[in-house]
Amino acid sequence: MFKAEDLFDLKETAYADIFNGCEYAWDVLKKIGEYIKSNVQPQLHNQCDGVAYIGEKVFIGDGTVVEDGAMIKGPAIIGRNCQIRHNAYIRENVIVGDRCVIGNSCELKNSLLFNGCEVPHFNYVGDSVLGFKAHLGAGVKISNVKLVKGNIILEIDGKKIDTGLRKFGALIGDNAQVGCNAVLNPGSIIGRNAVIYPCVNWRGILTENMVVKNRAAVEISPRS
Repeated sequence: MFKAEDLFDLKETAYADIFNGCEYAWDVLKKIGEYIKSNVQPQLHNQCDGVAYIGEKVFIGDGTVVEDGAMIKGPAIIGRNCQIRHNAYIRENVIVGDRCVIGNSCELKNSLLFNGCEVPHFNYVGDSVLGFKAHLGAGVKISNVKLVKGNIILEIDGKKIDTGLRKFGALIGDNAQVGCNAVLNPGSIIGRNAVIYPCVNWRGILTENMVVKNRAAVEISPRS
């Protein structure tokens, strides 16, 4: 499940060729910056509701609405019919597909979002790929750097694989859902149609169609 086609419908991005030559899906994270540099043709076809900052190396497609206070630093490519909401912060090297939502106080950098993604409320997405119609609940954070030095290492069937990446957040497959205030630790891989319940602290690989539940005990007592 570590090749791009194992996680993502490549027909649901206009930039599928970015994955050419990638042995593993995470290899694309090394290519996003150069890919945008080679392909972006700065044009703004969007509507602005209020005042937003949009950098010089940014393309935005037809029908996209950029709300007041948003900052699109770029380089970035943003598709058609998206919502870039109030106070969104889109940093360097971001590709956003069509019909995506980037919400209030969300921050993105060096990431690729397939069509139909929703990153709607108080989210951080760094060094990550989100598949077709992937959804993050409010407050979901994708951690992209270990607290200690060194590359992100994945353990697969007892074998350790060095990704070659110091910064690697998550690969989130098509239609996967991550609940409010969950944290995805560096190097998380979430399969297609998987669900992670709210407030889960997730690390590692979750295969497709699986659900991660947290069963924290809750005590109810009379109010004194």
